[in-house]
Amino acid sequence: MKFSFRPVEGVFYELFTKAAQNLVLGTALLNELALPGVDVQSVSERLTDIEHDSDAITHELYKKINSTFVTPFDREDIYQLGSQLDDVMDHLEAVGNLLYLYGLTKLPALPRELHELVNVLDQQAKLTADAMPRLKAMKDLEEYWIECNRLENDGDRAYRMLLVRLFSGEYDALTVLKLKEVADELEAACDAFEHVANTVETIAVKES
Repeated sequence: MKFSFRPVEGVFYELFTKAAQNLVLGTALLNELALPGVDVQSVSERLTDIEHDSDAITHELYKKINSTFVTPFDREDIYQLGSQLDDVMDHLEAVGNLLYLYGLTKLPALPRELHELVNVLDQQAKLTADAMPRLKAMKDLEEYWIECNRLENDGDRAYRMLLVRLFSGEYDALTVLKLKEVADELEAACDAFEHVANTVETIAVKES
């Protein structure tokens, strides 16, 4: 493995920022599902394209970790943050894929609580994308992780209310099973955003 001794730490921040910007694109696509006449197959395919791009970013990040002699902060933390950003994208892609493959958008309307969960994810994505460039200076990050954790609590409430709706008898049993799987992916994405925020907090504390 050839190591680089030149200062390349800026590359890490650029990759984190690109990965987070992809999450904003992903949640924007999920928001399209609330639009009348939306092409669900197109949304699902575009989410897959973004997920593939995020995978490429993550692999590039790992290559940089392994070939750079001096990293801007702990290699383990760089690896964990990159992996967690990728995890969020995986969950977002799964939501779009499941909604399309299960034909759930043929329902008269998706549950309101599902859209509320997507809205929480959209806010978390924008917060995360805004925070990543600030990692370089390690300043003005506390508000980010506090707000991201608060939003995760909002997501938990929306998830619980979605479960109440699903088991109210409004939907047939098969539809409930399908929607429950989508709900679980949405809730997992909210949790994954919180994991990113917690890792940023850990890094900031170590570097302060």
